[in-house]
Formats: sequence, structure tokens, C-alpha cells
Amino acid sequence: MSGNLFQVPIRSLSGSRCSVSVLVWSLVGFLLMLHLYSLVSHKGKVGGGIKLHMRQHPLVQELEQVEEEKIQIPPPRGKRSPRAAKRRPKRATTLIDEFLDENSPIRHVFFPGMKGAINPRKNAGNDSFYYYPGRIWLDTEGNPIHAHGGGILYDERSGTYYWYGEYKDGLTYHAHKRGAARVDIIGVGCYSSKDLWTWKNEGIVLPAEERNETHDLYKLNVLERPKVIYNNKTGKYVMWMHIDDTNYTKASVGIAISDYPTGPFDYLHSKRPHGFDSRDMTIFKDDDGVAYLIYSSMDNSELHIGPLTEDYLGVTSIMRRILVGQHREAPALFKYQGTYYMITSGCTGWSPNEALAHAAESIMGPWETLGNPCIGGNKMFKLATFFAQSTYVIPLPGIPGSFIFMADRWNPADLRNSRYVWLPLIVGGPADRPLQFNFGFPLWSRVSIYWHKKWRLPSGWRALQ
Repeated sequence: MSGNLFQVPIRSLSGSRCSVSVLVWSLVGFLLMLHLYSLVSHKGKVGGGIKLHMRQHPLVQELEQVEEEKIQIPPPRGKRSPRAAKRRPKRATTLIDEFLDENSPIRHVFFPGMKGAINPRKNAGNDSFYYYPGRIWLDTEGNPIHAHGGGILYDERSGTYYWYGEYKDGLTYHAHKRGAARVDIIGVGCYSSKDLWTWKNEGIVLPAEERNETHDLYKLNVLERPKVIYNNKTGKYVMWMHIDDTNYTKASVGIAISDYPTGPFDYLHSKRPHGFDSRDMTIFKDDDGVAYLIYSSMDNSELHIGPLTEDYLGVTSIMRRILVGQHREAPALFKYQGTYYMITSGCTGWSPNEALAHAAESIMGPWETLGNPCIGGNKMFKLATFFAQSTYVIPLPGIPGSFIFMADRWNPADLRNSRYVWLPLIVGGPADRPLQFNFGFPLWSRVSIYWHKKWRLPSGWRALQ
């Protein structure tokens, strides 16, 4: 009898456990379906009509036409440049090897000569306003544009775009045997435009310091990736940049301000944000006027993000670590329909590598990786981000879901001869890999950067804004 009494509760308990398990998993399944339905419904209500309109836009259809590249690697030859030889220990030559080899017979493919330069002073007829990624780009005075690692500020008061970047018109050298290729600081260059194609040189708005060796901007130090935003409350234009010493051990951000977009900018100081090392960085101004600093930290193993103070001259105590352990740099942020997106590169110095796109519902994260956004060219073009590195993304408000991806094609043998790769970036379509959060269901559309040898914005695109 005691055995029977013992067995009955066990059967009841087992059945109870089974019932509870079924109930729990049924509830989880219901919540998953409800969550998915709400996401689809929300996206449909908010962006469905706009996305449909975007897909029907003739410009978007044109820019999504993929162009392929057929580049033949030349046969093995004798002596190669030391830079290329270091990368080729008993293995087949790749396009990246040829890209890095200043003696390569296909060098002109990556760095075309002056004959094919983009020249706004020349009446090119039907070829006017075309972007040619990788070609020399001349300003209105006929000189090559020097705004490397740059960013764009759109000044609403004047309806003018300002392009800020590193002015690298100097000799390339190595500070020491193991040092990276470098050019002495000359300053931050600034160019202005009404159409994003014709650029007027506004001069060096933040010059180097020639004599004071203790100054952050002393010519033998490092100034990279300058970005400028406007503070509506203070009426100041604020510049943030990566500041470092020759050995990249200072790892700080520098801040400068001006009353005008064309400068001159007054340099204030440098600091390590939140007490951490900071190298590749950018700043992003949100729709509500709050600005954020995003920077590579912990020896480039992760990114940090946090809001700036109201005057944009410092960081607050709030900071989040994102993409931890992923070793990403060169962040370029943008926003579309309430979702934050970011393009990053890997950490391989001047050598090109694979870009990744990321997305988040909140700028403070969590951030999810969507995959490689590059489309077209060939396999190596896509894996090397078209032989370029991200620096900024320009919104095109008149064309829903459309942006310009700004990147630098670095030339480590002659950094002053580095080029610009501007390409159409489209937000739309499903993400191409499962995400870590939200039960594995992608919340965001795919980010696509399309390769084109030649492309342009539609005439009158500014009127669409």
C-alpha cells in the first residue's frame, strides 16, 4: 500500500511537469509569433509605402544594376616591391598584393592617372556630374582634392555642403623601421559644394603646428578622421578628430571650434574619452540634437559609444561597449526610419579588408551585424570593400532609403595620391545573416553598397528634398 501511495504522486507529478512544459513552450511559441507579427506590422505601417515607392524610383533601380569587374592577375615576375613581398610568403598572388605593389603592371586599374581625372572645370557634356570611384578628383581650381578620412557637414542656413578631411599633400615616409607609412600633419582641409560634385577649396581650416613640439598638432604627430557638426544652441561649429603621436600611443580625441564652417577653427585640447584609448572615430548628430562619439578602443578590439555634452565639447559619463572582441574600426553611422546603421572595417592598417554593416534600434545598442554590404565588382572587390575603407555616409533625403557611401582608397606607397570611392548605398531588402538578439529574426533591412565604375545622382535631386 505504501508502494501504491508512493507511485500515484509520481505519476501525477510527471503529468504535471509535462503539462507545465507544454504550456510554457506553447506560451513561448505564441509570444514569438506575436512578436514577429508586431514587427512585420510595424515595419509595414511605418515604411511599407515608402519602401515600395523607393523600389519603384527609377534612380534606385538604375543604381542597383550590379557591375562586374574582370581583372587578370599578371603572371609571376621577378623582383616585387618590399611592401608586396612581405605579404606573399610562398602563396599565390592576389589582387590585394597587386593593389599594394607600386610596381604592379595593373597599378593603373586601382590608381588611374591624371588623364581620366574628375574635372569640374572641364565641359564634359553628358559626362558631367558623374562619380568615377578611384579616379583623381579635382577641385574648382584644378588641384586634387585633399580631404582624406573625411566627413560631410550640410549647413542648412546656406544650403551648402562642407567636406572636411586630412590634407595629405606631403611626402610619404616611415618614422622608423616598423612604423606605418605616414605624412606629416599639414592640417584639416575644407571644401564647399552645392551639388556634392563641384568642390571649391576653402583652405586649411585647422593648420599644423610647425615649431611647438609639445603641441598636439605638431607636424610629426598624427591627426586623422576629422568630423564637424553644428551646435544649434551655441552657434558653434565643433570639430572632433583622432589625435596621436608618431607611435600611436597617445590614442586620444581632439576638439576644435569655430564661428564659421570655413574656419578658422581654434584647437582646444585632447583627451582620452571615458578614460579609454581612442583611435579611429566619428561623431553623429541625432534628430533631437544630441550628438554622440563613436571610437575604436581597447587596442581596436571593440567600439565605444556615448553622448556628448550639450555644447559638444566633451563626453558625458555614459558609455556603452559594442562589437566587443570583433576588432572593427573606421565607423560610419547613419539613420533611416528610426533605425541606426553603421559601416565598419577590419583592422589591417592601410590594406583593404571586408566591410560589415550593423544595425540597432537604439544608438546605444545592442548592435547587430548584418553582413558584408558590398555588391558587384567581383569576389575580391567585395571582400576588400572595393579596395577602400569607410569614412562617412551622406543622407540623400530626396530619395528614400538612398545614401552616398564615402570611402578612402589608401595608397600606402604615396599617401598624397590616395583616392576617394563614393558609391550608392541603399537600405532595403532582408538582412543576409541571422542576428543574435530578437530570437534570431532580423529586424532591419539589408544595407547594400553597389559597385559602379561610373554613376551620378539624378538631375534636380536637390529639389526632391
